[in-house]
Amino acid sequence: MKAVFVKGQNSVLVDEVPSPKLSDGDLIVKMRTCGLCGSDLEKVYGQYGMGSARLGHEIAGEIMQIGKGINGFAPGDRVFIHHHVPCYSCHYCLHGDYTMCNRYQSSNIDPCGLSEQILVPEWNISRGGLIKLPDNISYDEASLIEPVACCLKALAKCNFHKGDDVAILGAGPAGMMHMLLAKVFGAGRIFIIDINQFRLDFAKKHHEIKSYNSLIDKDFIKKIQEFTNARGTDITIVATGNTSALLQSFELTRRAGRILLFGVPPKGSSISYDLNNLYSNEQTLIPSYGASEIETNQALKLIAEKRIDITSLITHHFKIDDTPQAIKCAHNANDAMKVVVMNE
Repeated sequence: MKAVFVKGQNSVLVDEVPSPKLSDGDLIVKMRTCGLCGSDLEKVYGQYGMGSARLGHEIAGEIMQIGKGINGFAPGDRVFIHHHVPCYSCHYCLHGDYTMCNRYQSSNIDPCGLSEQILVPEWNISRGGLIKLPDNISYDEASLIEPVACCLKALAKCNFHKGDDVAILGAGPAGMMHMLLAKVFGAGRIFIIDINQFRLDFAKKHHEIKSYNSLIDKDFIKKIQEFTNARGTDITIVATGNTSALLQSFELTRRAGRILLFGVPPKGSSISYDLNNLYSNEQTLIPSYGASEIETNQALKLIAEKRIDITSLITHHFKIDDTPQAIKCAHNANDAMKVVVMNE
């Protein structure tokens, strides 16, 4: 079968690998759709700092085979797969910090999400990492469950209030998902900042927001402060790994406001900032990584109820054989928002 792997800096390869071998308690899924995430691009083009270098984790597919002892699933079932699953019993899990669980960090699927067939281990299945899809959710929609779940977890950490003014630094897929969710939750004014004019135009075309190209609008921070009566935004979401955006977030955000670090900074990133400002302004810096079964089911419900038009973000589909081109398309982002790989 075909699977996709990182093969050195800036390079991926579609390779032939043995089909997964089924064991008791496991099952095998035929991948039907897999979205490309910013973390996938960081693994190829940057310095990804998390543990796994496997490509593809926004997966939906169809069960092909089930091992002995599997209950509740059958061949032909349409499913969403979560690649990381916590233990729900360790110190981190008992404090609700599921994404910090050692087993969350080490659990995975085999060989990766960007493969024709995927082995889902018993560990994942028994702990909510496999969910049947309702008939009214397409494979495209299902491939976006995981990133929406990550955004839901992040916004929950921000203590979001109806009417909050929100700035989003980064108009890529993650930034757009945060925008969609902020609107659902009743945000006040929403501001989006990026240097990619296609993505800014995409955001304005589909939604009533204020957007700024930071390469052109050098005084965008001042303009946003004027819109918010000189306060600044209640929540600023850094949906990019660019450290300059993080520094800008401190200026954009009001006193006692919340700054969400959602984009993945490259390994070794650092900033220089006067911490006295952070202290005296009582701003809160909130990193958020991954999602658990809780947010995954919330995302599934939100999408199933059609409360967000999530597939409007998908601009490109590629076959698995063309994954190298898909990754280049997503990375260059000249005319791309969300890129999805298919296996028909």
